[in-house]
Formats: sequence, C-alpha cells, structure tokens
Amino acid sequence: MSNNKPFHLVIPDYITDDLEPEKGVVGDIARLSALGATNEDQLVGRIEDADAIMLWHELYITRKTIERLEKCRVIARCGVGYDNVDGQFARERGIAVVNVPDYGSEEVADSALAMTLALTRGVFRMASQARAGVGPWSYTPLIPQTRIRGEVFGVVGLGRIGTAAALRAKAFGFDVIFYDPYLPDGADKALGIRRVETLDELLGESLVVSLHCPATEETNKMIDAAAMKKMRKGAFLVNTARGVIVDTHAVPEALESGHLNGVGLDVLEQEPPAEDHPLMVAWRDPDHPAHHRLIVNQHIAFYSEQGLLDIRTKAATACRRAFLDMPLRNVVN
Repeated sequence: MSNNKPFHLVIPDYITDDLEPEKGVVGDIARLSALGATNEDQLVGRIEDADAIMLWHELYITRKTIERLEKCRVIARCGVGYDNVDGQFARERGIAVVNVPDYGSEEVADSALAMTLALTRGVFRMASQARAGVGPWSYTPLIPQTRIRGEVFGVVGLGRIGTAAALRAKAFGFDVIFYDPYLPDGADKALGIRRVETLDELLGESLVVSLHCPATEETNKMIDAAAMKKMRKGAFLVNTARGVIVDTHAVPEALESGHLNGVGLDVLEQEPPAEDHPLMVAWRDPDHPAHHRLIVNQHIAFYSEQGLLDIRTKAATACRRAFLDMPLRNVVN
C-alpha cells in the first residue's frame, strides 16, 4: 500500500531507525527510505527516483549524484551547514537546497559557553592533570588565573547561534564584542554588545574567541597560524561552528608555545580525524601541553533529544512543502 503513495523521500545517511518522526510529517503522502550510506558510491541505483532527499552530514552529494536524480524537488540539509552538497549544480537542475538553521541554537550556544567556562576557569585542565597525577593538589598550576567578569568574549559571526552565545556570555559578565561584516548596523545596539570592524581587532582584544560562522571560501582556515598569533597571549579559542574554519595543524604549536592557553573544538575538518593528524597526536601525548589544554568533542554540540527531533521534523516539513508545491523556506542555493 505504501508503494502507491505519490512521493518518495530518501534519507541517504546517518538515520537508519524506524523513521517515526518523518512518517509523522510526510507518511500520508510519501514512502520513506533510509539507506545508511557512508559514501556517495553507495547511492547508485537507490536514490534516482527520489522526490526529496534529507541529507545529514556523513557523506557528500556531488554533481555525479545530482545529475542522476530524475524528479527530485528539494534536498533538505539536516543541519545549518550545507557545504556537503553541490548547491550550485542542484540549482542548475532546478533542485532547491534548504537547511534547518534554527534546530539547535540553544544547544550549540550552551556548548560554546560550556567549553569557554571549562577552559577559562581551568576546570578541564585541572581535572585532566589530576587524573594523570600531574602537579600538586593545589590551585597553584593555574597562576595567574584571571576573573572572567569584565574580560572580552569575541563572537565571529552574529547569526542565530552567535547571538545566543553572545547573550549567554553577557550573562556571565563578559564584555562581548562581535565581528560580522555581513550584518546590518543595529545589532550591537539591540543586544548591548560592541561591534568591531575587523577580525584582527577582535582577535587582539578577546580573551575568548568563539566561532559561529558558516563554511565558505572566505572562512576556510580563517583561523590559521597567523591568525592565532594575532590573538592575545594566553587567550582561548572555541569552535562549535564548522571544522574547516580552523587550521587544526596550527593548534598544537599555539598551545606548546604558550601563546594560546586553551582550545575547545567540537568540529574538525575531517570527522573522525586521521589517527596521525598532528592535532590528535599532540592531544593524546601526555607530555604535550595539548593533552591538558585541548578539548576535542565528537561534533556533539548540536545534540539534545529535543534538538534532534527538531531537525528531523523541520527537514521533513520542508520536503512536504516541496511535495505540495508550497513556498520553500530557508533556501540556500
């Protein structure tokens, strides 16, 4: 009976369960297929008849797949970033690419502040050293520890999540500044924070630099070795945005030199990273400063049960709108 439904929604990657959230949104008009693919080649012969695609983050959909789609109306990216789909070619084929920009703003902002506090207050470093039996049972390894109230928290990218992080940092007493060349004037006045005109200005002034910008050609490795050297000595870097924004090859040296006091990374250029990546080698080396000063998470900042449900239902709703020829929201191509 389900095969008589007029539309076919394909979920290529990541989700392989009973699809109850998606069925609740489109199950009356579409049959659903979860493929569990981990690379694009596994899609051959399985995706061509899709009317809509819900794409997660475990594979890329490139031109070679898009040109085989016979009747696809929309590719819904289950998340904020959309750099794992060739949106330009999809547009040429008349396929809209939409994202879900509002599913986990609270969770990611909370995670950015959690990393910030764990680093700036020495919570992570001292717990790590105590577990390893390194140093005295005392506060003295933290000397000179600074009070965060009144210190500068720099937000790069004042979108939904950047704004949420800025408000949280402000609540903790940080002096919040932001850099976002694409944001119209007035956000600083509305939020009670300060705008700076250049990234260099933000890097040089901030105790904490928190990244909340998309992955674009402009932001690719925007925080590289040179940018890290422009940060305040003893500053902290937090990335809960996109992995490609930070050149992680430069992080071990920045920590080893003492120029950066700590780094928190929820996202990496490649996930999972290669075992021989310099970042991972330094992080796992008990004798390297990164061992106790670097937080590496497994791209978890977005996650809560509520947030995950939001992604699934909002992406499925975008597909339903496409099926019913309704105006699409959050089109990114």
